Amino acid sequence: MTSYLSAIGTANPPHRLPQAQIGDFMARALQLDEAATRKLRALYRVSGIGHRYTVLPDYGRANGEFTFFPNTPDLEPFPAVGTRMKAYRQEALPLATEAAENCLRNAPEIPAASLTHLISVSCTGMYAPGLDIELVNRLGLRPNVQRTCVNFMGCYAAFNALKLADAICRADADARVLVVCTELCTLHFQKHHEEDHLVSNALFGDGASAALVLGRPSGSRPHLALEAFHCGLEPDGHADMAWHVNDFGFEMTLSSYVPKLIQRGIRRLTDDLLRNLPVKLTDINHFAIHPGGRRILETIEKELSLTRLDNAPAYKVLREYGNMSSATVLFVLRELLNGFTAADAGAPVLSFAFGPGLTLEAMLLRVTFNG
Repeated sequence: MTSYLSAIGTANPPHRLPQAQIGDFMARALQLDEAATRKLRALYRVSGIGHRYTVLPDYGRANGEFTFFPNTPDLEPFPAVGTRMKAYRQEALPLATEAAENCLRNAPEIPAASLTHLISVSCTGMYAPGLDIELVNRLGLRPNVQRTCVNFMGCYAAFNALKLADAICRADADARVLVVCTELCTLHFQKHHEEDHLVSNALFGDGASAALVLGRPSGSRPHLALEAFHCGLEPDGHADMAWHVNDFGFEMTLSSYVPKLIQRGIRRLTDDLLRNLPVKLTDINHFAIHPGGRRILETIEKELSLTRLDNAPAYKVLREYGNMSSATVLFVLRELLNGFTAADAGAPVLSFAFGPGLTLEAMLLRVTFNG
């Protein structure tokens, strides 16, 4: 049996800010001198990001106009975890709801009340009763819909959610699973001057994405059959990509060594995924790679002999949204799914995502049309 990714929806908060404007906010917030400010602006210029979205308007305002951060030169007292989680509780549900409703509008023959399972994904906020229960009520799902939460797994978490949806649908062809990834990364800005934190502050944005996974294809639109998954680990990168809860929010470690770790593991990951499948890398022309950063995309291109054009959907998402953690790879898959025509039927799609551990995830999908 096969499961099918049938529709994807996305959403972003209202505050869309140019990357350079966010860089200016960071330079002021970190109280950098002129030389350090020049270096920071250069980092933002070469990031490959044009705009990012945030639930916090402060990133586009001058000190004195803030509503989340204190209106003091050093932003003290700096917002604690409780303040950030209060903002998450206020902002996550509207964003998740918009992504889910957008997804279901793309599958009008699947009413919300017919969904059998809900999988909610996030690493940027938690509370209970949580986002999953609130989505049941907001979307009009059945009270007995089966709920699962995938929390704190970082940028690759959508893969774990899709694996779970795939297992559910393979066990029951009548299953209808909604996956909702909601990430408010900009709530967790940290005032540290270390390179890891400067890079993290330059990359992450806010967004939500939703995917409908079915046991049977439905409707005349293109679907993506979920054919195979493979997970790899690079234990040497245990400290190079990490995510910890501290007193003033969730702190991301993202070292400059991450692209080298991915470079070391991406070929083996690909070979392991395809080893027992009737597909070779040279057969694949469609790629959905999580844009963890520009250097990560360039490293994968070099190691797998891909062109920048092969990676165009990932660069587009990086440019327009930045890295939205778990929600991001579904934005990339949406770019592909919206462009497929009947001529693409049967075409394989290779997808990757990366996260703490260092974890490397791979997935092979295939374009299908119902009937």
